[in-house]
Amino acid sequence: MAALRTVAAVFAAAGLAGGWIEAQAQSMPQSAPPGALACGGCHPASSGGLVPPLAGMPAADISQAMLAFRTGTRPATVMDRIAKGFSEDEIKALAAWFAREKPP
Repeated sequence: MAALRTVAAVFAAAGLAGGWIEAQAQSMPQSAPPGALACGGCHPASSGGLVPPLAGMPAADISQAMLAFRTGTRPATVMDRIAKGFSEDEIKALAAWFAREKPP
């Protein structure tokens, strides 16, 4: 019975997360490159936290940071693992898109 409750909880959480992701996707412009939606899970729209906002940040700064995370030359908690999932072209596309976005 406990296993059944655990499975039910996992499916419920997945459903809730799916709804959140869907809502986020609808609020983003259609021109957002693949992967951009995931960034908003940690990077806030405005400054004030430990994780910097990306909207309006220079593309060169974003690209440089992502490449440094990917190679391990910049210390990270999770960004090193995340950055390894993007090619250089994908990083450039993300950086250009976030640079064009206007902070709130």
